[in-house]
Amino acid sequence: ILTSEGVAKLTDLGLARDADDVEAAKKEAGRAYGTPYYISPEQIRGELDIDFRTDIYSLGATLYHMVTGRPPYEGDSPTVVMHKHLTEQLIPADHVNTALSAGLGEIIDVAMAKRREERYSSTQAMVEDLKAVRDNKPPTHGRRAIDLDSLAKVEETGKTVDIVPVGGAATATDIWRSPAVIGLAITAGVSLLCNLIMLAVLMARK
Repeated sequence: ILTSEGVAKLTDLGLARDADDVEAAKKEAGRAYGTPYYISPEQIRGELDIDFRTDIYSLGATLYHMVTGRPPYEGDSPTVVMHKHLTEQLIPADHVNTALSAGLGEIIDVAMAKRREERYSSTQAMVEDLKAVRDNKPPTHGRRAIDLDSLAKVEETGKTVDIVPVGGAATATDIWRSPAVIGLAITAGVSLLCNLIMLAVLMARK
């Protein structure tokens, strides 16, 4: 909410507890505590070892709602909404509101990764990416990985396909091990070899 002075205030903290409050965590184990629209997957599962990354997920969900005008997942009941947090692929915010930059979409994608290991490793990293996007620069800590197999299908069929965003960045090893890249490399190698053979035959005829 905003105060009359224009200061942003975070509310709805009635369910908050200290991360190291073991007794409270044990009482909550196996139960979902949180607001369905913004709750993290690990909270829904009632896991014990909840950490700051659950707050990053909820912040990402809140930011998604702010910039698109709708929560990331909707349903007829809280149970349906929470099930979608667990299983349904997130529609990128910049696909819902095309006026958004791809950088902001990437930040939300990474913040809302279903596996917390794929989210931002610190709140500071997320803040740095937000500042970078504010300054018209790409985020550096969280990048949207592209499904190279889907790109290969586009080349083969000429039809568009959904490029699925995933939390975290693809490493160089992941990219070079992709079947799409391997296939392209083999095709290029065979083509080069054929050209060399043809060149050798022509030279021999001369």
